Amino acid sequence: MEPESGWHTWKNMLGRIVDVAESVGFSGNRVNDAAYRVGDFFANNFDPGNREQRLLKELWDEADEEQKRVMATLMVRLVEKTEPKH
Repeated sequence: MEPESGWHTWKNMLGRIVDVAESVGFSGNRVNDAAYRVGDFFANNFDPGNREQRLLKELWDEADEEQKRVMATLMVRLVEKTEPKH
């Protein structure tokens, strides 16, 4: 898979997860908290599949908890803004 399409596939997957969470009634805060927990899990358990994910992991590894929560919130915003609703 090309790195660019891998990044888009990954963002699309995140977008679908956010859509499902919102459709079952998760508040914005709960969606952001879930994104934080997923981000932490992935950063600790998976090797990044492309350079964008590698950058996010390196930033995550350097961030304190508050900064990680900001990153998670920004990723939720990114996929809500750029991905079509499913």
